[in-house]
Amino acid sequence: MRKEWILRWSFFVFGLLVLALGAALTIEGKLIGAGPWDVFHYGMFLKLGLTIGTWSIIIGFLLLTAASIATKKVPKIGSFLNMLLLGLFIDFFMWLLPGVDSYIGALFFFFLGVILMGYGVGLYVSADLGSGPRDSIMLLIVDKTGWSLQWVRNGMEVLVLILGWVLGGPVGVGSVMIAFFLGPIVGFSIPQCKTLLMNLLVKQEHQKLAA
Repeated sequence: MRKEWILRWSFFVFGLLVLALGAALTIEGKLIGAGPWDVFHYGMFLKLGLTIGTWSIIIGFLLLTAASIATKKVPKIGSFLNMLLLGLFIDFFMWLLPGVDSYIGALFFFFLGVILMGYGVGLYVSADLGSGPRDSIMLLIVDKTGWSLQWVRNGMEVLVLILGWVLGGPVGVGSVMIAFFLGPIVGFSIPQCKTLLMNLLVKQEHQKLAA
């Protein structure tokens, strides 16, 4: 049991790191246009100050509270850690990554960032330690309506993109691409990462029995 929890927490934390790195890459590649949520966080940063990561934490807290009220359940500890760690990791990678001044560099950052974001979500969701605030809302809507996860994700991304644009965030063709393509990547990554985790757990159990 202890090894299983170590493996699950490893998936969880590594997934958040990958997601944060992907988000930071798309923000640094904002010549193409940042992702919808980051456009929104960036817009809040422009209007009210603080850091992009701090706004990620604040918005995450509000969404987590809304999901908790809707489900009448206290969120898992992983959901709170997701809210906090993701914002901290984004600020760390924003500090670490170099700025991008060319469209070629921005394109590279953008496409790499989108792929990492999609698989970052898949990794931490597969750990089943508590969905992040944004994904808690997404999964709640899917559960209540029966709609496709991909379409619910796309709808959320488009709505947030519009709000971020109104606030002055860096909207571009890349923002629209993320709004429509991140959902399908997440739709592939979640079952893939769950299968990987289950295979590792089974292998771990076999090794325990062999010993």
